[in-house]
Amino acid sequence: MPDTAMPDVTRLKFGVGQSVPRQEDPILLQGRGRYTDDITLPGQLWAVMVRSPYAHGTITAIETEAAKAVPGVLGVYTGADLAEGGYGPMRCVLPLKNRDGSPLRNIERPALAMDKVRFVGDPVAFVVAETKSAARDGAEAVFVDIDVLPAVTEASAGAAPGAPQLYDHIPGNVVLDFHFGDSAKVAEAFGQAAHVTKLSIRNNRVVVCAMEPRSAIGEYDAETGRYTLHVGSQGVFGLRGQMANDILKVPVDKVRILTGNVGGSFGMKASAYPEYLCLLHAAKVLGRPVKWTDERTGSFLSDQHGRDHEVEAELALDAEGRALAVRLTSFANMGGYLATVAPLMGTGNFVKNVQSNYATPLIEVNTVCVVTNTSPVSAYRGAGRPEGNYFFERLLEQAAHETGRDPIALRKLNHITDAELPFTSSNGSVYDSGDFSALLEEALEKADWDGFEARKAESAKKGLLRGRGIGNFLECTAPPMKEQGEIRFEADGTVTIITGTLDYGQGHWSAFAQVLHTHLGVPFEAIRLMQGDSDLLIAGGGTGGSKSLMASGAAIVEAAQLVIEKGKLASAHMLEAAVGDIEFTRDGEGLGRFTIAGTDRSIGIMELAERIRTANNPPPDLPTDLNVRHVFGEAPQAYPNGCHIAEVEVEPETGHAEVVRYMSVNDFGVMVNPLLVAGQAHGGIVQGIGQALYERVSYSEEGQLLSGSYQDYCLPRAGDLPDFGFESHASVCKTNPLGAKGCGEAGCAGSLPAVMNALVDALSGFGISHIDMPATPETIWRAISAARA
Repeated sequence: MPDTAMPDVTRLKFGVGQSVPRQEDPILLQGRGRYTDDITLPGQLWAVMVRSPYAHGTITAIETEAAKAVPGVLGVYTGADLAEGGYGPMRCVLPLKNRDGSPLRNIERPALAMDKVRFVGDPVAFVVAETKSAARDGAEAVFVDIDVLPAVTEASAGAAPGAPQLYDHIPGNVVLDFHFGDSAKVAEAFGQAAHVTKLSIRNNRVVVCAMEPRSAIGEYDAETGRYTLHVGSQGVFGLRGQMANDILKVPVDKVRILTGNVGGSFGMKASAYPEYLCLLHAAKVLGRPVKWTDERTGSFLSDQHGRDHEVEAELALDAEGRALAVRLTSFANMGGYLATVAPLMGTGNFVKNVQSNYATPLIEVNTVCVVTNTSPVSAYRGAGRPEGNYFFERLLEQAAHETGRDPIALRKLNHITDAELPFTSSNGSVYDSGDFSALLEEALEKADWDGFEARKAESAKKGLLRGRGIGNFLECTAPPMKEQGEIRFEADGTVTIITGTLDYGQGHWSAFAQVLHTHLGVPFEAIRLMQGDSDLLIAGGGTGGSKSLMASGAAIVEAAQLVIEKGKLASAHMLEAAVGDIEFTRDGEGLGRFTIAGTDRSIGIMELAERIRTANNPPPDLPTDLNVRHVFGEAPQAYPNGCHIAEVEVEPETGHAEVVRYMSVNDFGVMVNPLLVAGQAHGGIVQGIGQALYERVSYSEEGQLLSGSYQDYCLPRAGDLPDFGFESHASVCKTNPLGAKGCGEAGCAGSLPAVMNALVDALSGFGISHIDMPATPETIWRAISAARA
């Protein structure tokens, strides 16, 4: 592997460590972005899905003749039509095992339900027409006869005796009975504990609420037998593999995935959905492109939801207050089908993240994953990472309250110390770096912890309760998979980075360009980024799990070194010198130059690229360009960590709660672009506040979605939020070339416990020691009323 150490250069204007604005912002703000719904192809048709109005039932008939007679309708398709195409199902890809060693009971989901419907919104047919309005009229004319069956919406209820059964091959609705840990040792630790804290915690289900609803266009080329899907995604390389190998059952070179701008995803757009096969099938049958764009109600019904766990959390302490063991016993709601990574959040990611930055010697996680008559659940910003941190922080705060200990001192007592690093945790993770107690101290100082009592008194004068809360966190990012780092010098003088992650709001263009500018010295303003065309990729792990910079960034660093090696060969010929005498240097503006050592003879990298591209009859042993296509190998996961401190005011007569102060101090390792990192942290914090105080998916007993629009589902707005303090207390990650730790999901991990601990502190005068998310005004008011009674 080439040397990938950070170059010894002065702080470049556009180099690593600078707060450079996002390159794409002017484009998006001027309306020049290109989202899927912006695309109109020649001859394009429209599709509208027909969805089940019932949560559970047997399909007895689907009548389509009336729909086919609607003017403009060209096709009406059901599961039987798709079955004739020989397509494969969607299924969970995780090789998880039950506690007895048997494999997970998987579910092979067809694109359209054929025997039963299993949630309100389950697609059963679709209509294709010349216009969207005609397709909508046709969809309304499809009659689906369903014998309604009893429904179940809660995971614990789904696993209870006598619950309605969703699948014949899944007795008790349990797809996975997961276990991690040494039960005997954990039981012994709890038996010997001086104190045990127990909490029943609800991790509420949320709607993902991406700004851009899902949209896709399917094309088929009859001459080549090739499918093209225009779609918002989190990575075109992985989606192509799923569509080709698992669903379409064709070689991967027969499928092309194209993704332009993406208006948010947070995990939800990572994998295939039923609509994608439907569009490609119709395009093949009708010989024309077919487009579908969801509406917001359809998004609420059919997009994968997030979270939804019922957890019994326990913490054992010795007489000094040191944690002996933590145990989670949970029900995890999978929804009506198993999404691609559905069980991950409540199983492996609970295991990896519940420890946080504490030296707890024993962990046990027991999770029963249950199918219910609800929308499928999958990854949502953090995907089990924020929850794991939340559980432990609430346990520590409650343990401090029950034992009369100072919660700050209790945290420090249990922190992993500098002397213990690298630290191998009881879940197998190896923490390479961190400064946990010092970071906590800095957060307390920046948050003006000591000034709280004065602020609390001011709130009391207004009739408000004020509380403060700490949210320590450490999360295990997803480990970077093989990732492409291609650098291409274009004829127009630009330089293109091609990589397999995908930007859906993170700001990759600027950050990746900063890495390339720092390590290769090409002009920042000349750098372009290409991520959304699967035809250009030979590897790609997509974006998710806070790993993009560690994956694509490392690939770019290594590819830059390979460009330098090619450049030395070419410049030696141009400068008439020996290759060993060529040095790669930078000029006063940080631009790369190849120089003959000890002389002033040199050539700039951009000039060199142009000269060798246009050279006549170059020697056969010299490169004809500086282009490099490189694949970065896998790397260990990283461990971003930090401490968030929130203050909350509560109006006791109405139950209204508001976050009024917020500070976070974070260890994200080397920050390539602090401005973008702060923005990512802010976004995660807001989503955490939303889950803590506002957001709740609610179903009726019959499985009807009661919170199916923004009239019934609350998101925080700017006026609901305080200014966010953001500070860095970095320790360099030692397991990737950039020293970065990832930041995309950390805001949620710190905000959930900080806000909920602050709320409990505000309500502690009523004897309230726990309240579940979302702590809506009604929930808080009821808790206060019950405490007063």
